[in-house]
Amino acid sequence: MEGMDEITDKKDNTSNPFQLYMPLLPKSECQVGEFLVDENGRKLRLNFAHGTTTLGFKFKGGVIMAVDSRATSGQYIGSQNVKKIIEINPYLLGTMAGGAADCTYWERVLARECRLYELRNRERISVAAASKLLANMVYQYKGYGLSMGVMISGWDKKGPGLYYVDSDGNRMAGNVFSVGSGSINAYGVMDTGYSWDLTDTQARELGRKAIYHATHRDAYSGGIVRVYQITKEGWTKISEEDSKNLHYQYEEEKKKKKPTTTSS
Repeated sequence: MEGMDEITDKKDNTSNPFQLYMPLLPKSECQVGEFLVDENGRKLRLNFAHGTTTLGFKFKGGVIMAVDSRATSGQYIGSQNVKKIIEINPYLLGTMAGGAADCTYWERVLARECRLYELRNRERISVAAASKLLANMVYQYKGYGLSMGVMISGWDKKGPGLYYVDSDGNRMAGNVFSVGSGSINAYGVMDTGYSWDLTDTQARELGRKAIYHATHRDAYSGGIVRVYQITKEGWTKISEEDSKNLHYQYEEEKKKKKPTTTSS
């Protein structure tokens, strides 16, 4: 009987496969906005303010993904060179907004699951199924303090796909998404320039300009502006440019376009 009890206990501990991924604190001790106490008795605040700007939109030539590269922890800049586009497989991309560790970890888990799907079924997973997998995984940890607002985009049998997924398990499809503290600025640029019939060059420039304007006006966004494009051949990295250089470039373009006035 003792042996049976040991087997039962071991089975119960591994009944949820997601427990193998990330050991978490008890739910009552890990609520967002509350404090944890470390071994020295110091209170640790969990709800650091996050800032970023990520953008994704579909058009006739595929999907454009554009992001900045600044990582912040409250008012402090932690890094200026974070790679916020995660390459899941040659036809799928994910973005990072919220907690960097949460987004990186779960999208890596998603990459593994997508590869296992491909090996089992001998075909690539669809964008819809990949986004649903991620939403189902993070939903099991709703309320535990995860911080994620990501986009999953790619190309499958139905063509280009773009989905938004967050740490509450919400999932929705759309043509244009922008996530992060600078998203309102990116949406402002998109409202004036977005069209389904954009050429590849126009779409790439629109994504680049939308992220630049967000980095210029949002203190929590900045660094490198990265642009990717997804087509039926897979994703391609288009450009990586410093937002400071883009600022001077666009200022020069504005000066050239500004009409000269003469006094009579």
